[in-house]
Amino acid sequence: MRPAHPTEQAVGIDRYVSDADGVGGRLRTADDHFRVRELERFDTESLEASTDAYPHLVFRATLRGWDTNDFASRVSDALGISRERVNWAGTKDKYAVTTQLFSVYGAEPADLPDVDGADLEVLGRAGRNLEFGDLAGNGFEIVVGDPERPENAETITDELCEFGGLEGRRDGDGGEETATPIGVPNFFGQQRFGSRRPVTHKVGLEIVRENWEGAVMAYLGNPTDAEPEGTQEARAFVDRELRRSSDSSSGERRDPGEETRDWQAALERIPNRLRYERSMCHALAECDGEPGPEEFRTALERVPSNLQRLFVHAAQSYAFNRMLSERLERGLPFDRPVAGDVVCFSDSDAPDELVLPDTDRLQRVDERRVDAVTRHCERGRAFVTAPLVGTDTELADGEQGEIERDVLEELALEPGDFDLPGEFHSTGTRRAILVRTDLGLEREPLTLSFSLPKGSYATVVAREYLKVDPVDLG
Repeated sequence: MRPAHPTEQAVGIDRYVSDADGVGGRLRTADDHFRVRELERFDTESLEASTDAYPHLVFRATLRGWDTNDFASRVSDALGISRERVNWAGTKDKYAVTTQLFSVYGAEPADLPDVDGADLEVLGRAGRNLEFGDLAGNGFEIVVGDPERPENAETITDELCEFGGLEGRRDGDGGEETATPIGVPNFFGQQRFGSRRPVTHKVGLEIVRENWEGAVMAYLGNPTDAEPEGTQEARAFVDRELRRSSDSSSGERRDPGEETRDWQAALERIPNRLRYERSMCHALAECDGEPGPEEFRTALERVPSNLQRLFVHAAQSYAFNRMLSERLERGLPFDRPVAGDVVCFSDSDAPDELVLPDTDRLQRVDERRVDAVTRHCERGRAFVTAPLVGTDTELADGEQGEIERDVLEELALEPGDFDLPGEFHSTGTRRAILVRTDLGLEREPLTLSFSLPKGSYATVVAREYLKVDPVDLG
């Protein structure tokens, strides 16, 4: 297996599983070259239903050039309500055409604003708000811009079909009208950590260690070359002038005996568009004297609750990626279990176009059960898992258990560390280590079409085909 790009290795993704040279090129050369539609799984009542029993208005939005968080803020601002009253099932990227559901508490259809780049379709009312995960998955149609070796796409598809243990399920000759079953490691994609500035896991790791200052500094500092010059200068100022030696995150250190830090000076340097960084910095500038741990935690809690959760999720995701990379390194299979693995079973209520793991239905695989569970995996009825570590996590046995314990030891983490206040608390779960899909391949232009279960990333499929800098994956 060939090594991954260094930027991917920094978030725990060490290898590709296909050996053929990538097709090259890049994604998102135009917004309509990356289309995402939610595979919905949320029931609504009619608009005539009682607003007392069904206070949440649900609508479908097709967005062009809108980040999900920014669109939610635009809606809440137009309605004059808290941003927390606008909810959605899955976060989508700005540089795409996306179709997804939103719910708004206490709104009427006539209240919804006209928004440039957004087409809204009111669906009905619901008794609760949408929550993360209230969808079965997503369908993707991705055009590869300026590919250098488009002819390699078929070879890569063959290799991914083999990796997924799917050769026996392949129909036809792989022609343009045929969808081919493939499998890839179910890594968390670069977007989970920040495509251009992968730091959310660093913030999350400091939170889990309850180093609140380190978490804030990891978010405010750590400039990257991919950012505008003014942003780099502001973050460099934070690292140079405000970082203390008690902060365990990376960067230059300061003597704790030095004078009180000037958070107002940092606030004046941070560009207005970085509103979350400015909000954190403003909270620290308001402190009477030097902020302590509680003040740094309060600064972190200035960002939206979903972003607070994302920090911890990113730390869990980084550990998960490391576990998958180590399993690859050891040559253990992804499409079937070995003794000690923990598997989950498929969701029988999933849409026809998806095979959806149900991580509430888990089973440990001992030596006696390996062959029987392997047959379930071959039929798409069971999936090997790894943990997203939290307070309720029970680690695997056998060699996979060794991997899980080794990674946590390297990161100085244990399940009890996730017993945290407020939105930072996480009980954890398990996640399938392999994601399978039927891939449609068109050649002019080179287009990849497939569906993935919720929580899986299109870029973990696309990266195997392009093999480029993750920045070119968008």
